[in-house]
Formats: sequence, C-alpha cells, structure tokens
Amino acid sequence: MSAEQVLVVPRAAVPDDAGWYGLLRTGVDDLLALIEREGRFAERAAMERDPSFKQIIPYLVLRDGESWFLMRRSRAGVDARLHDSWSIGVGGHLNPGDADVPAGLRREWTEELDAAFVPTFTPIGLLNDDTTDVGTVHLGIVYVADARGRQVEVRERHKLSGSFATSTEVAAVADGLETWSRLVFEALEAAAVR
Repeated sequence: MSAEQVLVVPRAAVPDDAGWYGLLRTGVDDLLALIEREGRFAERAAMERDPSFKQIIPYLVLRDGESWFLMRRSRAGVDARLHDSWSIGVGGHLNPGDADVPAGLRREWTEELDAAFVPTFTPIGLLNDDTTDVGTVHLGIVYVADARGRQVEVRERHKLSGSFATSTEVAAVADGLETWSRLVFEALEAAAVR
C-alpha cells in the first residue's frame, strides 16, 4: 500500500509567509493562484514533520441560518489528540484524485456528512495557527455554506456526533473546541458573518 499523498505549498510562498494567527479574511484568490503555480503532492508522513511546507486543508463551516453544525469527536477516532473535542469544521487533506480545492471539499462533504444535497461553498478566508505542532504544518481555506433547513447528519456515527446548535450552545463548549474551530467561531461571531 502506498503512502498517502497530500497537497502542499512552500511556506515561504504563502501570503505573509503564513505569519498571521487566526482567520485572515483576505488572500483566498492569492492562495489558489499559488496552489496552481507551486502546489505539489508529497508524502503526508514527511509533511507532518516539515514546517517549510503547509498542507492545504479546505475547512467548511456549515450553518443553518443562525445555527452552527456542531460535532463532537468520540474516543473511537485514530488521533487521540482529538478525542472528546468539539468542532464546527468539516474538511481534510487534498489528495491527487481531487481535481482542485472545491472538488476536494465536495469529497470531504460526502465522506463526513450524510445529506441529500451539496450546498454552495463560499470561501471567506485563510486560517492559520503556528502555535501548535499540528497547526505549524497546515493552512486552512475557510468556506461557509447554509443547509437552508435541510437535514444533515454525521456519516461516521461511531466517531462523531453532530447537530445544529445556537451560538450560545457553541460558546458553552468553546473551551473544548478544536483550535481552528474556536478561531473561526470567534472571528465569525465578532464579524456577525452568516
């Protein structure tokens, strides 16, 4: 079995050398152009230890009007660092079979969520957190979408639970949110992005 290949770009080529923290509400088009020019696939295991590259992660925040799709990870997941944590983001690595970033996001949507529709994904910014070993090697492209009252469930129920929650309910578990989810939630709440 071959090693997983993931899409990466050189950190030095990322806008501002990926030197910001949190959600940057600009730069999506620049990053997509950079991916076209300098993106390449590399072995994930090596890239997890190489901060001179950033692994590109499309990261979807699903809303239903004012509500957020809030998920909780169980202890059945492979990565123990994520056990019992909360998330408002759906996403993952881009692989060679993905035609582009939006196609990779559509794949993640169908792998992670059970819904009879695919929403419109709207890019809103870039997400970076170099304060952790994991964050140092990943760069998110944040998208938002609206379920518009349609039913959505998590697909891997042994690993996740999920449902729509109010901002107050998300804020109540903010200390347990994964870092990227906390950063996005705080930024979007402060900006009143819907």
